[in-house]
Amino acid sequence: MTRPLHLPDAAKLLEVCEVTWPPAARQHLGAWTIRDGQGGGQRVSAATEDWPVTDADLPAAEAAMLALGQERLFQVREGEEKLDALLADRGYTMRDPVNIWAIDVARLTAEPIPRATAYTMWPPLELTREIWEDGGIGAARQAVMERADCEKTAILSRVGDYPGGAAYVGLHDGIAMIHAIHVLPSQRRQGAATLLLRAAAKWAQGHGAQVLSLLVTEGNHAANPLYAGIGMTRVGHYHYRVRPEGA
Repeated sequence: MTRPLHLPDAAKLLEVCEVTWPPAARQHLGAWTIRDGQGGGQRVSAATEDWPVTDADLPAAEAAMLALGQERLFQVREGEEKLDALLADRGYTMRDPVNIWAIDVARLTAEPIPRATAYTMWPPLELTREIWEDGGIGAARQAVMERADCEKTAILSRVGDYPGGAAYVGLHDGIAMIHAIHVLPSQRRQGAATLLLRAAAKWAQGHGAQVLSLLVTEGNHAANPLYAGIGMTRVGHYHYRVRPEGA
């Protein structure tokens, strides 16, 4: 009998995210890590604490983010309740709670993928980029994928005779993380998203990975049930705190 795989914890998967979906630059400033996202989204732009901070540490992080032309945005991870309370007391509002999901790739690769339904490639095909653009994954977010210094692939899926969806996968330390999942509206509820996940798992397994992971906002009421339904485990969560404009 095969022993179940011990899935990595949230801290490890956030490390994988940092490698597979990296900021353009990062600096350590006192107790903080400051990220230059260059328009690539919250994950690559949010500041995080390197060790427990106090109220006196906050102005330096705020000034650094404003100097980059970014909003004052912090990622608050599990165990950082004091940081969360500090930010809340200073008028920071909560934004986008995020679930962290993971699964043993073997659970998604037991059945073969039907022929001519999923393709992996790097660099991405122009059609793949067009699907991402349809989902709001534009040049700045695609630049995040380009600068990722890891094994990586784009995935294009088909539903019947038509393109279905696209995704990007990066690999770090035996763990694959799938990002930028987008299914064309006309192809939804036809299995395109599941096919992308299965293709990601197959690619990951072929590159020596045992785990496939992803991050998704708690408010995505279509994606979270899908991930739970295919057997993924929610291994953690985090959220953001943002300073309202003008505050």
